[in-house]
Amino acid sequence: MKIDLLGGNGGMEIKMKKLIQLFLTFLKIGAFTFGGGYAMIALLENEFIEKKKWIDREEFLNMVAVAESTPGPVAVNSATYLGYRVGGVAGAALSTLAVSIPSFVIIYLISLFFDKFLSLTYVAYAFKGIQVCVVYLIASAGVRMFKGLEKNVFNYVILGLVIAVMTVFSITAVSFSSIFYIVISGVAGWAVYMIGKCVGNADKKCSDTEGIYKK
Repeated sequence: MKIDLLGGNGGMEIKMKKLIQLFLTFLKIGAFTFGGGYAMIALLENEFIEKKKWIDREEFLNMVAVAESTPGPVAVNSATYLGYRVGGVAGAALSTLAVSIPSFVIIYLISLFFDKFLSLTYVAYAFKGIQVCVVYLIASAGVRMFKGLEKNVFNYVILGLVIAVMTVFSITAVSFSSIFYIVISGVAGWAVYMIGKCVGNADKKCSDTEGIYKK
């Protein structure tokens, strides 16, 4: 499903408003995202699907898969993808810049007095509270994405296998990139599609053959 967000009817003024909205949205998300790109997913979903309705849930799930499986941080990849989806090349550039500005400024300021900053007791306890919130955000994003999955046996099997394998590797302390799981799931989906297509073609040929014999 593709939604035309910057159609020609609105003109340049509407396009500029859309770009400004994009920039401010990612600036806000970048400023309040702690814990990396995965913690950002819940915020992105809330802004782009629930509030602004700029994309649908299916495309959002595709975006997450693309952002995870391509080089670079998930947060930056997501901003670039969504920015381009909503505002074209200019939207991609502004979104990527906006999501990067808060972290750059904050890290730069912290680096100026890093040792003193970490020695502050209330700062340490504040970060402990933030860590708990990050766990919730990531879990919340996972639950929402699961609800958005198409309900079929194949998706459940792939999800169960990936969770089982990741759990085993986590317990045994084996380092394994999550990108590998995405690649395997993608290949498995393609294989199932091709098998289904071949079976469908075979059934069609059989039906055509039976029709010829009946004639």
